[in-house]
Amino acid sequence: MMNILDQIQQVQRELSDHGATQSIILTRTFDTSPENLWDVCTSPEQLPHWFEPVSGELREGGRYRLDGSGSEGTIQRCEPPSRLSVTWEYEGEVSHVELTIRETDGRATARLEHLVPVDDHWETYGPAATGVGWDSAFLSLTLYLAGDPRGEPSEMEAFSASQEGIEFVRRTAEAWAQVHIAAGADPAQARTAAENTIVVYTGVEQVE
Repeated sequence: MMNILDQIQQVQRELSDHGATQSIILTRTFDTSPENLWDVCTSPEQLPHWFEPVSGELREGGRYRLDGSGSEGTIQRCEPPSRLSVTWEYEGEVSHVELTIRETDGRATARLEHLVPVDDHWETYGPAATGVGWDSAFLSLTLYLAGDPRGEPSEMEAFSASQEGIEFVRRTAEAWAQVHIAAGADPAQARTAAENTIVVYTGVEQVE
């Protein structure tokens, strides 16, 4: 059975500073073809099995809605099987997400970029708040592609409440803190932001 914590090292994490916004970037290569990965990431039949149910006008220029979280947006670019760009709208906040897929030695490499504003939320939680969420999505996707039932949303919810799930959040948040520091953030502030994120995701206060 796949070791979930080992999967943390399979994701490349980056942060790109655009002044008023920051790009949170995750890249990972999956054991499947680009065409299949595109289908798994965009099909309304497959998305509920590892991410969220999606509805709406699922075409370029159309509006989509994720029926689990209530996030919605506009599909700005849709170029199968290589590029999908959408707005990400939640509780009045608007950001942007772009997924690109390319072939790497017969496998599929996904690069997900989430462009978020530098605001009070960013100052409190840093890149980990968004990054940990997408790390969890990449984990679900990995499990689903491997035929592992732990990738199902109900199973992931139970995993999140387990000690292993809490450790997954802690390690990924700390990985994002290191990316934040490498991008020039004050180390103490970056670690505090990551700790704030861990508490939000797990409800567990960090012990000094």
